[in-house]
Amino acid sequence: MKEQLQALQQEALAALDQADNLKSLQDVRVRILGKKGALTDIMKGMRDLSPEERPIVGALVNQLKDDFETSFSARQQELQQRAIAARLASETLDVTLPGRRRVTGSLHPVTLVADEIVEIFSRLGFSVAEGPEIEQDFYNFEALNIPKDHPARDMQDTFYISEDLVLRTHTSPVQIRTMLKHDPPIRIIAPGTVYRRDSDLTHSPMFHQIEGFLVDHKVTFGDLKGILTHFLNEFFGTGLEVRFRPSFFPFTEPSAEVDIACVICGGSGCRVCGRTGWLEILGCGMIDPAVFDSVNYDPEQYSGFAFGMGLERIAMLKYGVNDLRLFFENDLRFLKQF
Repeated sequence: MKEQLQALQQEALAALDQADNLKSLQDVRVRILGKKGALTDIMKGMRDLSPEERPIVGALVNQLKDDFETSFSARQQELQQRAIAARLASETLDVTLPGRRRVTGSLHPVTLVADEIVEIFSRLGFSVAEGPEIEQDFYNFEALNIPKDHPARDMQDTFYISEDLVLRTHTSPVQIRTMLKHDPPIRIIAPGTVYRRDSDLTHSPMFHQIEGFLVDHKVTFGDLKGILTHFLNEFFGTGLEVRFRPSFFPFTEPSAEVDIACVICGGSGCRVCGRTGWLEILGCGMIDPAVFDSVNYDPEQYSGFAFGMGLERIAMLKYGVNDLRLFFENDLRFLKQF
C-alpha cells in the first residue's frame, strides 16, 4: 500500500503540472480526492491492514493529501493569474479608434402629424382629452344619434366584442364622455386609435383619428369655417385654398366635407386628386340638437361644432405617401425618412 501511495503521489503531482486551465485542474482534484477518486479507493483498503500498519499508512495518506492540496493551490493561483492576463490582453481598448455611433430613434410619422395638429389647436385654446378604445354602444352610437336601426352603423363596419361593447369606430365617443362630465364652454381635441372592418391601399382595420369639438353660447358655422381654415393654412401652408361641401353625418346638422387644393399638383389636377384639383381632408358640422339631448345640454342655450379627420390620410398628404400600409409595416427604410 505504501508503494501505491507513492505512485499515486507522483501521478497526482504530474497531472497538476500538465493541467493548462482551471477546468482541467479541477478535474485532476476530483480524480484524486473525489468520492470515487484514487485516494479514496486506497483508503477503503485500510480496513484490511493490521492495527500496527494502519497508523503508518494513515500518516502517509494525510501527508499525500497535504502535499496535493499545497501543490493544487499553487497551480490554481498560477492558472488564475494566467487567465486574467489573457483576458486583459484580449480586452485591450484602443482609445485612438473612432467611437461607435449610437443608433437614435425618431417619432413615427403619424405621431409627428398628431403632435403638430394638437399643437396648432392648443394655441387656439383646445385641451386634449382621451377615452377607452373598447367602448359601450351608447357612447359609440346611441348618444351620437345613431340608433340600432340606423344605416350609418353599416357604414362603420364595426368590430363587436359583445352586443353592448365594440372597438370604437371613431373618436367621437370622447365628445359624449366629455360633455357628460363638464358643462360648457368646452374646447376639446381628442386623438386616438379606432377600428373598422376595412383594409386596402387607403384603409386599415386599425388607424388613427383626431376629433375636435367646441360648445358655447352662440357658436356658428362661421366659427367652424374660420377655425378649420386657420388650421389647414397652419398645417399645409399659408394661402391654401379650402372649400366646404354639404354632406351628412348623423351627429351634426348641417354637415360638410372639407377639401383642400391638391398639395401634389397645386390644384391643376393630377392622378392623386383624380384630376379634380381637390383633396378631401376631413368631415365637420354643427352638433345636432339630438346629441345635446343625450348629454342634457339645452340646445336653446348652447350650440357647437365638431370635426374629425384620419391621421394617416393627413400624413399621406403631408409627406406624399401613396400606400397607407407603409405606416404599419415598421420598415426602417421607410421610417428613417422622417
